Amino acid sequence: MEALLSLIVILPFLSATILGLSYLVDSKKNLSNTYYATIALTTPAIVTLLSFVLVFKMSTMPHDTPLYAHLFDWVKVGQLHIEMRFMLDRLSMIMIGFITFIGTLIHIYAVEYMQSDEGFGKFFAYFNFFLGSMLLLVVASNPIIMFIGWELVGLASYLLIGFYHKVSSNITAANKAFIVNRVGDFGFIVALGVLFIALEGQGFSFEAIEQGIGGLSHSTLSFVGALLFVGAMGKSAQIPLYVWLPDAMAGPTPVSALIHAATMVTAGVYMVARFGFLYNEIPHIGEFIAYIGAFSALIAALMASFERDIKKILAYSTMSQLGYMFIAVGLGAYGAGIFHLFTHAFFKALLFMGAGAVIIALHHEQDIFKMGNLRKVLPQTFIAMLIATLAITSIPPFAGFFSKEAIINHAFLSGHYTLWIIAMTTAFLTAYYMFRLIFVVFFAHSTKTYPHLIPLGKMIIYPLIVLAIGSATVGFLGIEHGFAHFVALPDRATPAPTHLLEYGLMGLNILVALGGIALAYRLFGTNPEPPKANIPIKALFIHKFYVDALYNRLFVDTLRSLSIFFDRVVDGAVIDGILGLLTGGYKDLGAKLASFQNGTVKTYATYVILSVSLMSLALIYLLEAQ
Repeated sequence: MEALLSLIVILPFLSATILGLSYLVDSKKNLSNTYYATIALTTPAIVTLLSFVLVFKMSTMPHDTPLYAHLFDWVKVGQLHIEMRFMLDRLSMIMIGFITFIGTLIHIYAVEYMQSDEGFGKFFAYFNFFLGSMLLLVVASNPIIMFIGWELVGLASYLLIGFYHKVSSNITAANKAFIVNRVGDFGFIVALGVLFIALEGQGFSFEAIEQGIGGLSHSTLSFVGALLFVGAMGKSAQIPLYVWLPDAMAGPTPVSALIHAATMVTAGVYMVARFGFLYNEIPHIGEFIAYIGAFSALIAALMASFERDIKKILAYSTMSQLGYMFIAVGLGAYGAGIFHLFTHAFFKALLFMGAGAVIIALHHEQDIFKMGNLRKVLPQTFIAMLIATLAITSIPPFAGFFSKEAIINHAFLSGHYTLWIIAMTTAFLTAYYMFRLIFVVFFAHSTKTYPHLIPLGKMIIYPLIVLAIGSATVGFLGIEHGFAHFVALPDRATPAPTHLLEYGLMGLNILVALGGIALAYRLFGTNPEPPKANIPIKALFIHKFYVDALYNRLFVDTLRSLSIFFDRVVDGAVIDGILGLLTGGYKDLGAKLASFQNGTVKTYATYVILSVSLMSLALIYLLEAQ
């Protein structure tokens, strides 16, 4: 089993290396897309099979018996001992299960989506590398190895977001994602440094940290917990580090699906759950996390409600759903948070891949108000996206209903009524903006025809069908807290609701979702045009609350002004001025000394006579002194 765990992580990196080297040496493009696709698809398929074998074997073992795979001692200097070791417990088992399965479906989808792209081989080298990085992140047995996976995921996303590098705006988007994430990662790495010093070399695996934090002060734990969450803010696009997420839609749609459905943006939620034993010691930091998640969910839902780009609507919905997950893990309901992460992977992959199918069919059109009536010409895509939309809007019995209800109800039952109100408001907005998308894209312009529609192949349709089945069924795994019990995370206790209260909350959740759907139908069900109403604060939502403008003013413009100052004043006037004076002085001195080299024999003879005379006088002086 240890060998299987190692292979799950190593194989994607190995295939990425083979694909990358093949692409580099194939300068004449002799290798076909079939060659690249065969390697690119075989690896995730094998990894998925191995993951399912491990999931089956682990599910029969006791909850507290993780599996370890030791590769080698990476660092062993003094008290610092870091092993390259992988760990498989119930949490990481769930993660590798859906990462490999959904990752494989996205790879299949991407083969047809990218078939005409000249960088086909390079794309799948990056894609396999992305998959390996995510797996390394979730099976790491200590936070240092987790951080390596964390950074490799960031590198992979940078390469894929900027894949169409000939367009300058895409490079800007990739740079933005990379830089904003580095801001968050600085908090992560500082937290790890503080934690290592505080533990005084007692060990740095997750087990050793859990055993050692009991001796640390409350202030140290709070500091570490807050800084770790700064890393999560960046990776999971929570306020104020969310500005990179909509821009990341510059990459190909399969990239968006993998980033949002697997473990790129959800890595922050996973990290908080992995450190659940720490956050249980500092519940006030947990509440801070929950409120950041709640406001992120609400703000993202408001921005999505006014967005026109189909992929950016889905990007904001990811940010919003991540906010729900942070409400859960912040309040100590780790099982509910991971359950929503799990169900979200299915319906969000389906939404992005469905959107990609629409974009392909319409020759890469992404403005929803330039679409309409597509249910008649893309019926399979319509049904798939409708199922995913029902799942994300929490309509039973679809997947999102069970996981999101668990989070919202936990906020209410734990007495966090403000969080509950924000979560319910966000649920209403989620139903509104998602069905706004459905009504505009698939129902509006009932007479519209598409004579030049691009047909969709089986490798696009079949993954949609599989994910649609998953989006409709995986929620049942959470009935009677089955999922949370299986994952066995250290959830904080909350009062058990009465059946009447539980059914009342469930009914209210459904009514709120139906209210959002009704509003979307009222505004867009029969109206093919965007509303003309001039909402005073509409610009606030369209421009992402002007956070981008604020960052440009505070950081970009400031750094540009400083750069100009150092270039023109410090470097140009001061440093170049001093060097100019020095070099000018040497030049003048050289010119004066050059006058002694005039090429006249008489002058040189005079120099010789004077030199011999001076040497003679000096010699006489020395002899007399003796």
